[in-house]
Amino acid sequence: MELEINAKAPNFEAVIQTEEKISLSQYEGKWVVLFFYPKDNTSGCTTEACSFRDDFDKFKDINTVVLGISPDSVKSHNNFIQKHGLNYDLISDTEKEILQAYGVWKEKKMYGRTYMGVERTTVIIAPDGTIAEIYRKVKPAGHSDEVFKRIVELQNQ
Repeated sequence: MELEINAKAPNFEAVIQTEEKISLSQYEGKWVVLFFYPKDNTSGCTTEACSFRDDFDKFKDINTVVLGISPDSVKSHNNFIQKHGLNYDLISDTEKEILQAYGVWKEKKMYGRTYMGVERTTVIIAPDGTIAEIYRKVKPAGHSDEVFKRIVELQNQ
């Protein structure tokens, strides 16, 4: 399924690093940044996760929740959070249901090898639950600031 701007964001229930269940619908009324990344503790993913960590207060000030999603386990997420002092929740999608619902579980190629993996993608969800912006094949450096500026733009429209 391909996501589209202004479409209703696929709802989900998932487990975060504390083993608590959350759902997208519980954030209605807030802006939500869902950033999908391939793997905890890899260089690009760490760069991206730490930039959202560093900008966390700015997002909070504009009524925005940041959630990271990968197919890693709760245990892996806990390690990642502790190692890098992450200050937001990470969703564990080991069954890849959310990744598939958002169309980011894709065939990838590296070093001549084909495999299934996460296409680094960020989705901004508006307070009414619709998709406001989609960033595909994200470059981790500077991405958090780009997302922050876009949400401010959207809020001022």
